[in-house]
Amino acid sequence: MVQVAREKDSYLAALARLAESREGRDPAWLARLREEARTRFEELDFPTTRHEEWKYTNVAPILKVAYRHAVEIEAPAPGAEAVARFSFPESRRSQLVFVDGQLAPGLSDLSALPEGVTVGDLAAAAAAGDHVVREHLGAHADFRGDAFTALNTAMAGDGAYVHVPAGKVIEAPIHLLFVASAGGESVVAHPRTLIIAGRGAMATVVESYVALDDGVYFTNAVTEVVAGEGASLDHYRLQEESLRAFHVGTTQVRQERESRYASCAISLGAALARHNLDVGLADERVECSIDGLYVVTGGQHADSHTSLDHQRPHGASHQLYKGILDGRARAVFSGKILVREGALLTDARQLNKNLLLSPDAQVNTKPQLEIFADDVKCAHGATVGQLEDDEVFYLESRGLPPERARALLTYGFAEDVIGKIRLDSVRRHLDETVLARLHQSLEVR
Repeated sequence: MVQVAREKDSYLAALARLAESREGRDPAWLARLREEARTRFEELDFPTTRHEEWKYTNVAPILKVAYRHAVEIEAPAPGAEAVARFSFPESRRSQLVFVDGQLAPGLSDLSALPEGVTVGDLAAAAAAGDHVVREHLGAHADFRGDAFTALNTAMAGDGAYVHVPAGKVIEAPIHLLFVASAGGESVVAHPRTLIIAGRGAMATVVESYVALDDGVYFTNAVTEVVAGEGASLDHYRLQEESLRAFHVGTTQVRQERESRYASCAISLGAALARHNLDVGLADERVECSIDGLYVVTGGQHADSHTSLDHQRPHGASHQLYKGILDGRARAVFSGKILVREGALLTDARQLNKNLLLSPDAQVNTKPQLEIFADDVKCAHGATVGQLEDDEVFYLESRGLPPERARALLTYGFAEDVIGKIRLDSVRRHLDETVLARLHQSLEVR
């Protein structure tokens, strides 16, 4: 508790320095938002395992590290070659890069985006009086009940802002690349992202978190997403942090009438990773598909929490989360579907499957349904198991060596999720990365 108090004092001191450095530079509404979040952060405690939502995830290892704050470090920017390996061919000219939470204009290229689409720095858009930023920033990710979200909101500075106006169709995927680079430094960064798709807009956004080395650092990320009436948005979130790092992320989504939102959240890195994905299906005839894959080995810990809130009739949601665990890895899945009173004719399905490759791996899974409406179709389920001996034997009988047979079955298990990603280069990257993480090889065609 003493360590937690010290770390909280460190954050509060950093918040005071940030407020002083930005005095007079930000619009009054943004300064008020930061101050409200700072006050709430001061009142809140970091979660412990006594909190039901954090029962299986202990954040104490995150709080034991004495971090420096990324906004106060003048680390040299990495070269373009170092960052290029994290890019995808489809988005090389629609890519916004942040290094340790700070925008890197020299590493970004947005030349493929059509006129009228806004992709850039969140703080700059707020300072320029962008009314969309003022309307939505902090309006969806509630900082009043979560210390990590409150801290992120209080530290909101540079961030990613994507606004696709009504009727715009974006062919090039927009890549928001967050790079951790402060080699040798234990740094904490608070990336903030705001994604707005207007009425009838269509876009694909890739949000990825990567590291240049295997350092110890902490990423505390918050993303707010709004899909307007009739909008269609594909959102891929790739977490590939250092295996010694810590990652806490929150994604809050609001869907308007007849909108479609498809999410795929991949968690491969970090010693301890937590992702909260909350989707509010706020109007009628809304379609939502959220998929996820977590692959953890050694002593890694991955925690995925999802919540789908059906608020109006004729909504449809489909969810598939899969986990692959090896070594002494631990994973947590908690998925909640809420069907509110009056949300008639809702169709909601949820499934969590876990594959244990080691007798020492462990997963805690908790699918939940809360239904307060009639005439709905809802289903949920969870499985935990190992590779089937007869399936391995079948492949061996066809001439495959045991290790190749296991690799093929493991690949097939993950492919149910990876195969839904529409970007070829992202799929290939994940295929290769998953197999490499499991120390297996397989020729993927």
